[in-house]
Amino acid sequence: MVEVWTAGAHVAGTAGAVARAAERDGFDGISFGDTQHIAADPFGGLCVAARETTRLGLMVGVTNPVTRHPAVSAAAIATVQVESGGRAILGIGRGDSALGHLGRPPAPVAVLEDYLDRLQGYLAGETVDADGYPSQIPWIARTGQPKVPVDVAATGPRMLALGAARAERVTVNVGAEPARVAWALEVARRARASSPGAGRPVSLGAYLVVAAHPDAAVARDLVRGPLAAYAHFSGMPGSPRQLLSADDRAVVEAVTADYDLSGHGQRSARHVAHLDDAFVERFGVAGTPEHCVGHLGDLVDLGLDRLVVVEGRDAAAPGAQRTAHRVLVDEVLPALAARAPRD
Repeated sequence: MVEVWTAGAHVAGTAGAVARAAERDGFDGISFGDTQHIAADPFGGLCVAARETTRLGLMVGVTNPVTRHPAVSAAAIATVQVESGGRAILGIGRGDSALGHLGRPPAPVAVLEDYLDRLQGYLAGETVDADGYPSQIPWIARTGQPKVPVDVAATGPRMLALGAARAERVTVNVGAEPARVAWALEVARRARASSPGAGRPVSLGAYLVVAAHPDAAVARDLVRGPLAAYAHFSGMPGSPRQLLSADDRAVVEAVTADYDLSGHGQRSARHVAHLDDAFVERFGVAGTPEHCVGHLGDLVDLGLDRLVVVEGRDAAAPGAQRTAHRVLVDEVLPALAARAPRD
């Protein structure tokens, strides 16, 4: 059965309550982003969440190769691993808002590749070449916990291939159109098959912006803020815009050109105006409960191991946001679990 994770920002002082609610609502895991100007520290939040839950997976989704040295990231997530009894996952990507608020662009793929190799070495208890100095974190091995899996968030073909070849997990970030998700999964599978780790399967997931509401128009409005941020990811250098339709490419390019970092993920940001209803319905999962079950089911049928759900949110419509959450938890996810897979 596909896992369903919930992803969001860590608000200081709320990690315990958020984690308890996620476990109670039946989610398989929770993910906190690493974006220091917008949210509280994710590693600290996950340690709190570990003490408040018993089965919930705990992921940083995602850190980047610029704001944290690989030894620092390894030690931090290993701490979460110990506190949770082996439930930690470390997500990593090129970086967006964490770097943007420092005036930095996303890290080049080559930088992430080197970082990933050193990070995996530290987590596996190996001696790492730290610019000519032999470096190891011996206490990680002494904890007796399994190695923390690394999850690469990927949009473009180079990142998809890198994650599939060097990490235990890849979570694609290409929107919710089945054809694009299928393309991303195929790139990852081919890269894994030709890598030294070909004998071991790579776990595949997808980041999805979701809102289910009895009123489809309300659902579309709820996803616009976070969906614009994810559309912006598809506008980064190296992302495969040629795989978008002409209409969707125009939206992605307009959002990227007009992106207001101060409104990252917010419904009120000016760049949200570039998202028309047709784009929202293709790039996100938004509509009635029945529509969302069908759309998510089509994606699961592609062979996804997990869905990482970013729920639609709008600070100006808290009542609609609460309704959408209950509809997701009480109607959509149970119906998705009961849905027979397609042959």
